[in-house]
Amino acid sequence: MFQINPTAIPGCYEIQPRIFDDARGRFVKVFQRNAFIELGLEYNFAEEYYSISHKNVIRGMHFQLPPMDHVKIVYCVEGEVLDAVVDLRVGSSTYGQFELFELSSTKANSIYIPKGMAHGFCALSERAIMVYKVSTVYSPAHDAGVLWDSVGIPWPTTGAVLSARDKAFSRLEEFMSPFRYE
Repeated sequence: MFQINPTAIPGCYEIQPRIFDDARGRFVKVFQRNAFIELGLEYNFAEEYYSISHKNVIRGMHFQLPPMDHVKIVYCVEGEVLDAVVDLRVGSSTYGQFELFELSSTKANSIYIPKGMAHGFCALSERAIMVYKVSTVYSPAHDAGVLWDSVGIPWPTTGAVLSARDKAFSRLEEFMSPFRYE
């Protein structure tokens, strides 16, 4: 049903579902509770939302602080993005390191992001629609991030379009992480 591929960051996985293409179009099952239970992955999600971004938009690097930190599953249903995950868990062998993924409607892949990670992406196509499933309800008081260009991610644009909020985050080296690797 799903091919689960571990990444260099412990607990972070790239998920490749089966794709069913026929004369009508495409069918993709992106989530199945029992499969996630069998794999020991989070399966209770509290919210789901999507964003629409234009080419060269960078959104990130976002996360929620404890106790509202969450597991996140992200995937692209239209277009293509370069997706980035940064390990913020103190004690992790990959603390401060990032992993990059190409997510697209063509590949139909998704990323399972455990608690303690910053997440962001850059839209590569003229329009990209990203879907997010999260295990906790959004809490403005716990909303946080690190500066998009402070991690060393080789973003594929020189004309990044960012929100004022994303430009104002602290640099990674200034961030005092509350996340611990278990």
